[in-house]
Amino acid sequence: MPGRILVVDDVATNRIILKVKLTNACYDVLQAGGGREALEIARRERPELILLDMAMPDMDGLDVCRALRSDPATADIPVIVVTSHTEMDLKLAALKAGAAEFLSKPFDEMELLARIRSLLRARGVAAELALRDGTSQALGFAEPASSFTPAGRICLVGAGHKGMQPLKQQLTDLTSDRIELQSREQVLSGEEQMDLFVVPADLDWPGGGLLLLSELRSRPATRHAGIVIVTEPGSRQSATMALDLGASDIVSMPIHADELVLRLRAMMQQKRQADRLRSKVRDGLQMAVTDPLTGLFNRRYAMSHLSRIREQAETAERAFAIMLIDLDHFKRVNDTHGHATGDHVLKTVAETLSANLRNVDLISRIGGEEFLAVLPNISAAAAVNAAERLRGAVASQRFRVPAVDGAPKPAPLEQTISIGLVVCQPDPRGRERTSSLLDRADKALYAAKAEGRNRVNTHQTNRAAA
Repeated sequence: MPGRILVVDDVATNRIILKVKLTNACYDVLQAGGGREALEIARRERPELILLDMAMPDMDGLDVCRALRSDPATADIPVIVVTSHTEMDLKLAALKAGAAEFLSKPFDEMELLARIRSLLRARGVAAELALRDGTSQALGFAEPASSFTPAGRICLVGAGHKGMQPLKQQLTDLTSDRIELQSREQVLSGEEQMDLFVVPADLDWPGGGLLLLSELRSRPATRHAGIVIVTEPGSRQSATMALDLGASDIVSMPIHADELVLRLRAMMQQKRQADRLRSKVRDGLQMAVTDPLTGLFNRRYAMSHLSRIREQAETAERAFAIMLIDLDHFKRVNDTHGHATGDHVLKTVAETLSANLRNVDLISRIGGEEFLAVLPNISAAAAVNAAERLRGAVASQRFRVPAVDGAPKPAPLEQTISIGLVVCQPDPRGRERTSSLLDRADKALYAAKAEGRNRVNTHQTNRAAA
């Protein structure tokens, strides 16, 4: 089932009607006849969403919302308040208490289901963020998430649309966010990054705002922005369509500035959470392919990159080269001067290797003191020159050794490298596995070691590596 929903209402008939509607939409439905029972079920069952009646004999709906928000176990469950009341004061009170939405009876079934789908999508992002935060904190990789939401940029779309200019002034007075008024053309030009958009559904022409919504969701620069669609009174079809097209929220004309501020504030917090999640995903991917000591790519990334370079060389019929690079007698550094000095040597060597290669070349750390370089589109002579340049650059380095208290300052260390070089000339008649190519480079490296170290040994092949 797509989600579990808790229906809270002291009238059994109302619960049954909602259960039938939601079950037909393939939701798993839980029921509670009062506020205290709802809190117990919410803590125990952790539903994905709660439909909450405002008026109940044992506990007011607002108190239930506040209790849900104050409990870490239920704080992230979205709540839709369903009531027969239509007063704006009550609606504002519900939003301030933590409700995600406020629907007055009688409500349209399709609109209700669209709002449920929208809120469940948003909760999925929040739940994943919470999971990643918890794992990172448990491993000691991150600080607890902050509830602080910095000011953002909100764009009101439709410079000529009725009410937008007064709304801009009202929002400027009520929020610390930067409020801007732009035309459709300015928005689509994408000159400035916005966090949230407020778009009339009938911008410029009937349904014009919904078309803009689709455009914003399709573009990389705006697809993750929060988008509020403003509909005319009674335009339930437009509201339903907007939610399914990816609108973050819906408000109806005439716009009440206090209500809009509350919705924008909640949306800005969700936007910041989603941004953090995407950042964590990128950071996680980066950590998965990066050596933490040197900052170079690791073996996992290097092997994948080497395969792509080989395929491109085969297609373009151009040579490429690989180097296996090993630090000579590195164990003596760790044994004599300690691992801190050894780490310093490794990092400095990594920086030296990177500084002496082209931007298109890859240098990675694939073992303790072993590095792999992949050089695309290069001749044999140029590859040999590059290898000798790396060898000479490292040999000319002097590596500091920390002084021991009371002892004379030690002389800087000298460190050399040995390189096994393989230059691959494309040959469509035959292919060689990547592992075989690495074996050739490894043999060339050991030959360089056997020949006295601090040297380059070259093995050329007339076949493209595969």
